[in-house]
Amino acid sequence: MDKTVNNKAWLLVLPVLAIVAFSAVLPLMTVVNYAFNDTFGNNEFFWAGLEWFDEMIHSDRLHAALGRQALFSAIILAIEVPLGIFVALNMPKKGFWASFCLVAMALPLLIPFNVVGTIWQIFGRVDIGLLGRTLSGLGLDYNYTNDPIDAWVTVIVMDVWHWTSLVALLCYAGLQSIPQAYYQAARIDQASRWAVFRYIELPKMKGVLLIAVLLRFMDSFMIYTEPFVVTGGGPGNATTFLSIDLVKMAVGQFDLGPAAAFSLMYFLVILLVSWVFYTVMTGMDRSQSDIPEGM
Repeated sequence: MDKTVNNKAWLLVLPVLAIVAFSAVLPLMTVVNYAFNDTFGNNEFFWAGLEWFDEMIHSDRLHAALGRQALFSAIILAIEVPLGIFVALNMPKKGFWASFCLVAMALPLLIPFNVVGTIWQIFGRVDIGLLGRTLSGLGLDYNYTNDPIDAWVTVIVMDVWHWTSLVALLCYAGLQSIPQAYYQAARIDQASRWAVFRYIELPKMKGVLLIAVLLRFMDSFMIYTEPFVVTGGGPGNATTFLSIDLVKMAVGQFDLGPAAAFSLMYFLVILLVSWVFYTVMTGMDRSQSDIPEGM
């Protein structure tokens, strides 16, 4: 029996496509235009070819910012993913406290990025901040505005506080989908706690872990608002990540050609690394999908 297809339904999608074209495609085309052209104003453009890309590829400034960005993302993933799994494993599974923990874990995610930066900027100040004054009172020489290590620690702790709950909630959702029969079988076999985690809980969480790793990598690699509000990229260039450097180049120096080429390379790096993460993790999932009979 032939299925009737109503192509008029596509008309309902046209407003969404128009909004996407206006908010995403047109700005992207503008960036591409600036990346391959030079301008002296008055909408007069001169073909530059790959000049801006070549300049950015050989830019020590870009290499330094990329190194700081990669290190930051690696530290964030190394802390937040294991910590999120640990929190999810220890959250109550049902009852009042389960609901309470879910609400409490969701609260940091509801705070806007600039507000998070403002909170930690005040929280870490030595003169009026609770954290800064407490550490100074303990005799620790803490000042995130002058010391690069203190600035890095502050930004990392801020991001962990803000986003670990996302990983925890995703892992908790994966754990809740595990049938109780699996745990009953594990108790009958007298499986250890590690064996239950290794062969039952971790395989069931791999799907949500893939989502969590991808989201946290992309977010941490594109982070801008929080460190900019807290440190402004300083002290010096200690916390000047790629996004902050890009804004300084485009808005502060008005180097639109190099900034446009920089932004396209930035986008391609995120896309490439996310694809690598997805390919590696899905490959591991396929190779370890079978649960051994004996635990």
